[in-house]
Amino acid sequence: MAASLVSKVSRVSRSLLGGLSNNFSGLLDSSQQMACSNFMFQQQRTFIQMRTVLKVVDNSGAKKVMCIQALKGKKGARLGDTIIASVKEAMPNGKVKKGKVVYGVVVRAAMQRGRCDGSEVKFDDNAVVLVDKQGQPIGTRVFGPVPHELRKKKHVKILTLAEHIA
Repeated sequence: MAASLVSKVSRVSRSLLGGLSNNFSGLLDSSQQMACSNFMFQQQRTFIQMRTVLKVVDNSGAKKVMCIQALKGKKGARLGDTIIASVKEAMPNGKVKKGKVVYGVVVRAAMQRGRCDGSEVKFDDNAVVLVDKQGQPIGTRVFGPVPHELRKKKHVKILTLAEHIA
């Protein structure tokens, strides 16, 4: 009895894995396909933690940074939190050079966050604005939408530099 159950489970898991690597259409019906894709989509939405690569959305000269440490919380950083990051890509004539360790404020996070009115906000990417140790932005412009939750976290200067407040 147990051996037949194990063989059935192994056959199902092999067929599911084979279907995932090839194509969903022949293996799962549409409701199972939607549930599986939603599950996979939700797996990507996590805190900004160590080794997370973020896009820089100001004109400080850096393009991409990698999080070294989130300064608040054990799990990781969310919207408005400060992180320590290492610059991975930079423009040749910018203020910040590749390899430099910098501070940054998370202005866009793919993980959803609830608002006071019951709505939720989440973005398509993880983005950061580079700041100095006092919390003042290094760049003079901030590109893309910035959530108004930064006002509660005392990052008003970033809000004044932003093009669009979401």
